[in-house]
Amino acid sequence: MTVSHLPWTGDADADRLLAESPLALLLGMLLDQQVKMEWAFRAPYLLQERLGKPLDARQIAAMDPDDFVALFVEKPALHRFPGSMGKRAYALCEVIADEYDGAAEQVWKSAADGTDFYKRLRALPGFGEAKARIFVGVIGKRLGEAPDGWEEHAADWASIADVDTYEKIEDIREAKRLAKEAKKKKK
Repeated sequence: MTVSHLPWTGDADADRLLAESPLALLLGMLLDQQVKMEWAFRAPYLLQERLGKPLDARQIAAMDPDDFVALFVEKPALHRFPGSMGKRAYALCEVIADEYDGAAEQVWKSAADGTDFYKRLRALPGFGEAKARIFVGVIGKRLGEAPDGWEEHAADWASIADVDTYEKIEDIREAKRLAKEAKKKKK
């Protein structure tokens, strides 16, 4: 399945970049915490604009880390916590450059199966269990590129992986809010 855009930001150019650039998609997922989903997934587009060239993990990993983080801190900041998330994004690009020859899509395309894909995600900077499971779902549901067996590792709760139109983002927010309420009531 080839998609022309992932409708998650409300910005057509940013949505197109997410579909065209595996690194942009991976960075967006990395940044999707403690900020609105739209903000997190639009940040790779803004980062690319600030770099003045297409996102490239090898080129980013070759940059001075402080110079790269400065791109995150520049106003408007690319994240609520631009310094720490800039460092984490840099570390992610280093891993992609070193372990995947600069090709972010090799995280899933060269995985032996869904379990291997999930383990690879968990080994990336900033990818805990929930984020890895959501991203497995993104690649399986939105791109149709996940290796066999991905379904058993995908998130079994409402997430960005379930968003196929921009309007559904509010549905996901509501589902997350209800899940948090239910969790609080159990305590």
